[in-house]
Amino acid sequence: MAGIHAVVRSRRKASTVAVICTATSLLALAGCGGQGTSAKGAYGFPQAKQEASSAITVWVDADRQAAAKAFQAENPDTKIKVVAYDGSANGSNSFRTKMQLFDRAGSGWPDVVFSSQNNDAAWAGQKNGGKQAFAAVLDKGLVPKDILSNFTAGSLNPCTVDGRVYCLRNDLAQAVLWYDKSLLEQFGYALPTTWEEYQALGEKVAKEHPGYIIGTAGDAWTPEVFMWGSRCRANDVTGPKSVIVKTDSTECKRAASMLDTLRQNGTAPVVSVFTPEFLKKYSGKVLMMPGPAWYAGAIFNNPDSLNVPAGRLGVAAPLPWKGENKAATGNVGGGTWFVSSHSKNLKAAEKFVQFVTTADKYQVDVAPGYPAYAPAAQKWIAKKEASKYYATPLQPVVTAASQVWDGWDYPVFSQEAIWAKTVTPGITGGKSIVDLLPAWQKAIENQAKVNGYKVN
Repeated sequence: MAGIHAVVRSRRKASTVAVICTATSLLALAGCGGQGTSAKGAYGFPQAKQEASSAITVWVDADRQAAAKAFQAENPDTKIKVVAYDGSANGSNSFRTKMQLFDRAGSGWPDVVFSSQNNDAAWAGQKNGGKQAFAAVLDKGLVPKDILSNFTAGSLNPCTVDGRVYCLRNDLAQAVLWYDKSLLEQFGYALPTTWEEYQALGEKVAKEHPGYIIGTAGDAWTPEVFMWGSRCRANDVTGPKSVIVKTDSTECKRAASMLDTLRQNGTAPVVSVFTPEFLKKYSGKVLMMPGPAWYAGAIFNNPDSLNVPAGRLGVAAPLPWKGENKAATGNVGGGTWFVSSHSKNLKAAEKFVQFVTTADKYQVDVAPGYPAYAPAAQKWIAKKEASKYYATPLQPVVTAASQVWDGWDYPVFSQEAIWAKTVTPGITGGKSIVDLLPAWQKAIENQAKVNGYKVN
């Protein structure tokens, strides 16, 4: 999931052409985007010769098809070709791999790319093998300053490399505490105000209401909810090619120990929220669950998932650890939009990424996640509250947006992939997370070194 926070520490209308391509081969993809010779441009990077009437090629995942459709509806005079690909989901790295192929071929780059990962600016904002960076610099005139300044504070950190912005965030995925207000009241439990109280509640639930859960530990983003929220310094990028990895700290061990306790008593099972097993065993039995903002629509208010009835789902702000003045939280996804530095129609490409990240017609009316663009986020919250679905105000979601801890970053490699390969098999095999911390440390270090990072 790519912020280098230590380095930055923001007439007559023609018919729309909307060609849906499927990214199954390099040749097919190359057919949906091309490139001419470059010349020095005004935005801080070498530009291709611009062709104002040319169609732009836009790569999106399945969930962002709606963004492209919303843009087409509002901008029928802008010609676009839409390519469906996996969005680099689950750390597949397909975005980077395909751009490297196009770099070698010298053509084929799309004009706009959506990535479900937040670590792509770490490579897309830098030269690769002597080739110019794929991503266009956005904060040297291509995107207006007043647009950049209205993104939620800190939300563009993953897009920023060496002081320059290379992408725009689609939505934020700040972790909060979701809970079933009706169940909580039925059982006579108070809402926890610290992680220590949260663990104590889990131990009480295990004894008094076995089978009910207060979280899960079976998804690849488990460390981004619990470890990141505990200020575990396992992923602190301190420069374009340097990272601090320290999993033996108190902050890491306390979160790992808590998870071990809750796993062992069954209140935080090692099962993914997107599996049939989860739905079969825990529908109607989720007392609470720390997780990203998008859990609301993806899991709770979803007829294909938990389908929690209206008036029951509440939300609380991220929990602090005892003795801390301010809570920290993690971020699980959110996604990023890139404009290609190779684009022959930068104005149309910029128009597209600005629309899909800021326009009410998509971010408020259609998008399921909490917008990174602050004005849209305010309207998104108001719309959600007006639906009368939630049992509590959604202000904790807003609060959490500015509490994402900046000691956990986005290097080129995927932390989710490392956890899924190293820790998840260990805990499903009976090992404790505390005991697996050294193996997690080693796996992160190895992956960092493979990608050219100096590990401190």
